[in-house]
Amino acid sequence: MQVTSVGHAGFHIQTGAGSILCDPWVNPAYFASWFPFPDNTGLNWAALGDCDYLYVSHLHKDHFDPQLLREHVNKDATVLLPDYPVPDLKRELEALGFHKFYETEDSVKHTVTGPKGALEIMIIALRAPADGPLGDSALVVSDGTTTAFNMNDARPVDLDVVGEHFGRIDVHMLQYSGAIWYPWVYEMSERTKRAHGEQKRQRQMDRARSYVETVGAVHVIPSAGPPVFLDDQLRFLNDDAGDPANIFPDQTVFLGELEKHGIDGGILMIPGTTAEFDHDSVTVTHPIPDSQVQKIFTDKAAYIEDMATRMAPVIAAEKAAWAPAAGESLYEPLRALFEPIMKQTDQISEGIGYPVALQMTENGEIVETVVLDFPERTVRPRKEVERRFRYGFTMDRSLVRTVLRDGEPDWVNSIFLSIRFRTWRIGGYNEYLYTFFKCLTDERIAYADGWFAEGKDDSDTIELGDWRMQRRCPHLKADLSKFGVIEGTTLTCNMHGWQWDLETGRCKTSRGHELRCDPLEAGQAAEEPSGGTAD
Repeated sequence: MQVTSVGHAGFHIQTGAGSILCDPWVNPAYFASWFPFPDNTGLNWAALGDCDYLYVSHLHKDHFDPQLLREHVNKDATVLLPDYPVPDLKRELEALGFHKFYETEDSVKHTVTGPKGALEIMIIALRAPADGPLGDSALVVSDGTTTAFNMNDARPVDLDVVGEHFGRIDVHMLQYSGAIWYPWVYEMSERTKRAHGEQKRQRQMDRARSYVETVGAVHVIPSAGPPVFLDDQLRFLNDDAGDPANIFPDQTVFLGELEKHGIDGGILMIPGTTAEFDHDSVTVTHPIPDSQVQKIFTDKAAYIEDMATRMAPVIAAEKAAWAPAAGESLYEPLRALFEPIMKQTDQISEGIGYPVALQMTENGEIVETVVLDFPERTVRPRKEVERRFRYGFTMDRSLVRTVLRDGEPDWVNSIFLSIRFRTWRIGGYNEYLYTFFKCLTDERIAYADGWFAEGKDDSDTIELGDWRMQRRCPHLKADLSKFGVIEGTTLTCNMHGWQWDLETGRCKTSRGHELRCDPLEAGQAAEEPSGGTAD
């Protein structure tokens, strides 16, 4: 099996039974904020696109690149389709001309037979509202000699199924770097931002290392990040100076983290690097001399500066295509979009529980404020007596006009991931609020509201430290016997870093999501260790 990096989370997997192109991305994403790092524009995309199979893990725009798929990828390729409850991914691919789909079942091993032979595959489909745009997935593929587990930026809660179906994993590709706007967009002091940034940077690498340790693959390829930010307004987000508070560390940082914990087998890849796997051995070939590969990371600021200069016309063209900021009030278009969605949801509107302010700016000045009143299920102008809101967003009107013009069903997958906004909150993170913004269609909101209504399965019980509690995390059902860590009376689920007060069961991270837990009786020893698998 030959695995070639095509940048970010993208790989071209060549086997005797056919080739699989995974998550190819080259064009800037999220309002020209994100670019692949290192640069992958020089790859032979026509050759890479002449594939037998296509796998797009989910609809995030650093994985789903419509322009690239339309212009360069073989439309007769068989799409390996994750088992999602909302068929948006299939519809988007059909609109681009793809017509052959192999529809998988979640976490079921399949044998896919083509003209060149048979491959064994499994796609783990994550279906919670917080997973990507209502779905994320991971691919396992075996050609009979080598087994690759391409986890991209998915966070599966059950990894046992991989070993049960495939045994040894030869190569594991996974995310380790940030892919979020927190904490830099929040209204808080610089000192507080840095403290949160340091914590998040370490937590995301700990989580990735936990996956590496659990899977136990012979080789590990850090992937799915980081992006590079080339717009002058966003250049501060790049980790080009070894800042411990930066949430976008690069591949070399994570490989160093693995080595620090005694984990061998890490492979550094840049776009165009190939890795030829043969049982326990691997041959890695870079498209440029090794010294130049290292210079990308040791002299990263210069590399980014050069890339920013070359991509400046691309950014300018993207910005020119945005809708103009000036014009009539956006109150009526926003009311027409949001109110029907708000009226369809009980769980999400009640979970948000407060009016939310949407402040829109022109040239940096707030020119209009629209209030999403979730308790009343209405959209209205701001009242003069309202001074401060529990939740609020500030964003340029041109971005809002653009997503309205384009009928964008997911503001998380557009404005928020662009990091071109500011926000505040009083209290903890509210998962319901961000779920609402990614579910701006009737079908999406119905699914998400129903998912919350079904509640969490807390029937199974474990003992962890001095406590008895439900096995499944109330957030996204991660197994707390593996991802739960207790410090004092606080439980942290290292899958996403959510925390609970064990004395009350109250979630310290977000509203709702209470944990069923009780202290063990005096003298009763827990069978589980006090800390599960750290992430």
